[in-house]
Amino acid sequence: MVRIFSHYIPFGTLLQVALDASLLFGATLLGVSLGAHGLAVGLDGIFAPALLFALLMTAIISALGLYRRDAPRVFHDVVARVLMVFLIGFPLAWGIFYVLPLCQPCRESLGLTVLLGLTGVLASRALLLRSSAGFLARRVLVLGTGAQAAEVERVFAAAAPGDMQLVGFYPLDEGDLSIDRIRVLPGAVPLAETVARHDIDEIVVAVRERRGGVLPLRQMLDCKLHGVQVTELSSFFERFRGQVRIESLHASWLIYGEGFRQGVLRNLVKRGFDLLAALALLTVAIPVMAITALAIVFESGFPVFYRQERVGQRGRIFEVIKFRSMRNDAEADGKPRWAGSDDDRITRVGRVIRRTRIDELPQIFNVLAGDMSFVGPRPERPFFVNMLCEQVPFYNTRHSVKPGITGWAQVRYKYGASVDDAIEKLQYDLYYVKNHTLFLDLVILLRTVRVVLSGEGAH
Repeated sequence: MVRIFSHYIPFGTLLQVALDASLLFGATLLGVSLGAHGLAVGLDGIFAPALLFALLMTAIISALGLYRRDAPRVFHDVVARVLMVFLIGFPLAWGIFYVLPLCQPCRESLGLTVLLGLTGVLASRALLLRSSAGFLARRVLVLGTGAQAAEVERVFAAAAPGDMQLVGFYPLDEGDLSIDRIRVLPGAVPLAETVARHDIDEIVVAVRERRGGVLPLRQMLDCKLHGVQVTELSSFFERFRGQVRIESLHASWLIYGEGFRQGVLRNLVKRGFDLLAALALLTVAIPVMAITALAIVFESGFPVFYRQERVGQRGRIFEVIKFRSMRNDAEADGKPRWAGSDDDRITRVGRVIRRTRIDELPQIFNVLAGDMSFVGPRPERPFFVNMLCEQVPFYNTRHSVKPGITGWAQVRYKYGASVDDAIEKLQYDLYYVKNHTLFLDLVILLRTVRVVLSGEGAH
């Protein structure tokens, strides 16, 4: 894993991005050379358009989820997504090249460029799928065989092969075995010898109780001094799940630990980005919002918008604005309820705008007013916040930043409608609060595009 602006990205993903960008850049150069019809075009004249095309296409590839760890591993699924990338990218690239006069040679040969780029990306994906997993993988040994070790095993099972390779589990005197015995390495062999014998790159300490001499500290130190990375369980989940686990939290860790920084410069940069992004999206979304308003009025009358109290930064109450997607009498009894996946209060138009996230568009006005950010934890209603603060430790920590239209929890977890879901989403929100930067905001926005296109998490 490589840490970029406090956010962890698999090394293999970075290599894949670099490979795709290089192939697309080269496809542009080759396309102009073969299809420029005798035009004398120098490299300096097409360098910028070629770079622009490569960046545009890699951004679309990312938005459609092809760089995710759980991206499709079946070739026909990969082909379908790559074809979608170029179907979306071709008109966008043509429009950009049409507007920019310096890009005329690239526009004239764009069809050939797209064909070459599609061939190159598909060929590289085929080679990656056929190659044996693990040639770039770090070999990992898990210290422990209890419930925490089993949770680490589940994380590895959910991740795509090739990123990390789980070698096995080293037993300790825990009195608990939650791992299949076939995965457990001999405990009679000293830890340092096991690490050397299996060429281990990293040890994950999956032991919750560390008192009473459970951990072989001296041998762990020897391993670290010989270049083996030793990782705590909380750091493992932060790197590989993008979560800060509730059970690993305590006040001193929040105070003295890395991250959870707030500053004037960071807030100014984020506010500037919010204003620019909100104005740009509003310009594009006005026709969609007008059609949506008419559809709501036609089906169920006024009001078009739905205002509801939510808890914002530092616990301040504000009114969130959304398109109304439920009946006017949705909460006639005055009792707040979470929306369910098959909620009978949702109208026909409401189901469509919720699935496509169009109901969220009026929150642009909340962003412009400064109540919300484009990216941040989703704001909850005061009733649920009070309930969750009593049941979930450190729940109020998520209110140290502005709530957002989209967020890390929204792109990583399904729609939540229970206390258990709220706890799971809080762990993603805490990761965002701990590590939020403009770079992470851009990553979340790209993932949001994929979520909207695929309909994931719609409710």
